[in-house]
Amino acid sequence: MAHALLKGETGEWEMVIGLEVHAQVLTKSKLFSGASADFGAAPNAQVSPVDAGMPGMLPVINKLCVEHAVRTGLGINAAINLYSVFERKNYFYPDLPQGYQISQYAHPIVGNGFIEIDLQDGSSKVVGIERLHLEQDAGKSLHDQHPSKSYVDLNRSGNPLMEIVSKPEMNSAEEAAAYVTKLRAILRYLGTCDGNMDEGSMRCDVNVSVRRPGEELGTRCEIKNVNSIRFVSQAIEYEARRQIEVIEGGGKITQETRLFDTKAGTTRTMRSKEDAHDYRYFPDPDLLPLKLEQKFVDDIKKSLPELPDAKKKRLIASGLSPYDASVLVADKERVDFFEKVANNNDAKLAANWVTTELTGALNKAEKELSQSPVSAVQLGELIALISNDTISGKIAKEVFAEMFATGKNAAAIVESKGLKQVTDSGAIEKIVDEVLRENPDKIAEYRSGKDKLFGFFVGQVLKKSGGKANPGMVNDLLKSKLNQQ
Repeated sequence: MAHALLKGETGEWEMVIGLEVHAQVLTKSKLFSGASADFGAAPNAQVSPVDAGMPGMLPVINKLCVEHAVRTGLGINAAINLYSVFERKNYFYPDLPQGYQISQYAHPIVGNGFIEIDLQDGSSKVVGIERLHLEQDAGKSLHDQHPSKSYVDLNRSGNPLMEIVSKPEMNSAEEAAAYVTKLRAILRYLGTCDGNMDEGSMRCDVNVSVRRPGEELGTRCEIKNVNSIRFVSQAIEYEARRQIEVIEGGGKITQETRLFDTKAGTTRTMRSKEDAHDYRYFPDPDLLPLKLEQKFVDDIKKSLPELPDAKKKRLIASGLSPYDASVLVADKERVDFFEKVANNNDAKLAANWVTTELTGALNKAEKELSQSPVSAVQLGELIALISNDTISGKIAKEVFAEMFATGKNAAAIVESKGLKQVTDSGAIEKIVDEVLRENPDKIAEYRSGKDKLFGFFVGQVLKKSGGKANPGMVNDLLKSKLNQQ
């Protein structure tokens, strides 16, 4: 895919984007304490003395967090480092009670990897990943609880995070959105993060710079804590345009941290950007270096599920188009539902019903897939009735509407309403003859060359049969009778 170039007043510009994704590890307890890591508790209800930074409290590593970091590293095709070190990242913020964050810097648990992203024009692109490291989350400052005071909630303090840092290899908002979408899907397939951006369990720091095509990298600005894929796109578009305007106006971009205002759709200065030396990293004296055995990594590798890329290839091999396969695998819940529907059914037909009919009905009813009144097994039974000619595709839509409204099975609805398709050729032939007797003038027109009238005859026969006549048999009978001179 060609780079998406932006046009400024003085020519074309290229944006360069790198993302730091913070994904909360899916565990019951925190990274270095036994306090709960669940979302939604009352403020400061889930804080141990370790999380509160009490003197003399020693951190103890959560083994499951290490397993999940390795699992994620394998899922993003990355090198697993058998030796890694936890370091103290020093900064002073009201919601950081220790005065430092335990993170990894010089020796992360996961090294270079990559993921492949799918773009709207059908092309794909490989985006490099620089590292994945484990770190503890900070607490949360609340500025909207009191007119003149800020409150601090330490529930999140110590929550386990994987920071996944991409290489600066994306060149459009579309690529960045596709990257976050794909990464979130991989994390959900692996079961290492729930990816719920609205709950803050996955959020992005977006690094944006602009340059003339082919020139050196420009000065980047970092937009902190963007919490939806749509906002990632909007923040990038706005920030790139802002930087171009500054440079073309004779100004300079200063390296800084910015915030994205979701209501205004703009970015604004938060603080000047620190470099690594400003944080004065040094190995945490309370934590020994983390040394893994190769067998530990190999055992995790054996337990990996089928990931989106492999599943997509398998679905394409089963007869689905690359587009349908991409739509399905993008959401683990949806593809799991589809695979139950497609069991012993035509894959293409199953994909159409899941992505079009069911998704459309759910959107209209403002329901999630998990709330669907029609189960995967029920939808599979409906598709089987179409495939074995019990009902037509048209009747199936009526049956589905009733299934969605009542939760009843397809077979019961078809039986109670007498909707079974007529496949008795004698019965269909009677209706065909009747329609032909009633329309001698149309027959003459058809035979004189007005081929399009064939649709009229099919419609009349289906109408007389209440939509129950098998369309294939109707077509065959009409063709043979109309073509007799």
